[in-house]
Amino acid sequence: MNLNKNEYHSYFETYIGPLAERNESITEILENSAQSFVELLLALPEEKETFRYAEGKWTIKELLQHINDTERIFQNRALRFARKDATPLPGFDHDNYNDVAFGNKRTLQSLIDEFIAVRQASITLFGSFTEEMLIEKGEANAHLISVRAIGYLVSGHQLHHQRVFEERYL
Repeated sequence: MNLNKNEYHSYFETYIGPLAERNESITEILENSAQSFVELLLALPEEKETFRYAEGKWTIKELLQHINDTERIFQNRALRFARKDATPLPGFDHDNYNDVAFGNKRTLQSLIDEFIAVRQASITLFGSFTEEMLIEKGEANAHLISVRAIGYLVSGHQLHHQRVFEERYL
């Protein structure tokens, strides 16, 4: 099933575009991207867990907390749109979420365990949607997006931050 560019705002092209061209289902992409990410996190030296590559930037733990929170929000949006909920959904302030989540006070393993659980919930959720549900659209943060575009966005967002980890933190 080819994803059309009218199914999401152009802002998300860098996250979604490369994944939408793959010959894999949404659930396969979710599974494969999670596996490589967990392997990277498990190999992380302890001294890197709270490293910041620049003043005011998040630590790896804070980034992982952000990925977990964001994926949960994307799950909610996908579920609501798949169920034909036409309520426009607001955006969220990811900086505020992280300020009050205190990711640095958690163990890296607890954040990894949470990521695995959240991702498994995404795999189960997107695997439960019919073809008709996947093409449903809804409004989030003042932009239309389809359920299947959200599925690609879940992995694309995580892969974006994985690249940041690799380039700036390791």
